Amino acid sequence: MNSRTLSIIVGTGYLIIFVAAIFANFFALESIIIDPIETVENNDIIVRLGIIAFLIIVVFDVVVAWALKELYRNHPLTVLSTYFRMMHAALMGVAIFALPLALKKTTTEDILLQVDTFNYIWLIGLFFFGIHILLLSKIAIVPRFIKVLLALAGVMYIVDTIAHFLLSNYSDFASIFLILVAIPSIFGEMSFALWLLIKGGKAEGK
Repeated sequence: MNSRTLSIIVGTGYLIIFVAAIFANFFALESIIIDPIETVENNDIIVRLGIIAFLIIVVFDVVVAWALKELYRNHPLTVLSTYFRMMHAALMGVAIFALPLALKKTTTEDILLQVDTFNYIWLIGLFFFGIHILLLSKIAIVPRFIKVLLALAGVMYIVDTIAHFLLSNYSDFASIFLILVAIPSIFGEMSFALWLLIKGGKAEGK
């Protein structure tokens, strides 16, 4: 498979992950957090669709990991980077298990406990994802500004996970950490995906 095709697979996979993540996080999970009982008892379909969205994310995370491994197969850090992304996908797959259980709970406390379980397992996965993104910033053949954004995103994923477990008052700084993670990750990973879709692998075919 040539570099252009692999670049399109990675870029398309990332876009699918972005769309699925927006729905799963900002519609499904937020609905549970805002009104647990109402969502589980009367609007459970949005949670069920959210579960499917998270499963789609895991599937395309694996697809992207494979395509990146093939695209940058000659770089010495590629295999290591792939392993870390696969660890993220595996942990996220495990985390999803908590969401169907939330649908079986009947109290706010029990429902939110399942959401917390999901978030903490995924948070550990994001630590490994951060290492993957940091390595990717060294591996990817893209413009320098994208490399910088990816490196910052990787560092912030790692720092945010560590802060969650080290700071007993993390909630006091949660909005700050959210911004510090979101800005480089959204702009970095989206720029990376779009660059691959538009220009990735074209030089090889010339």
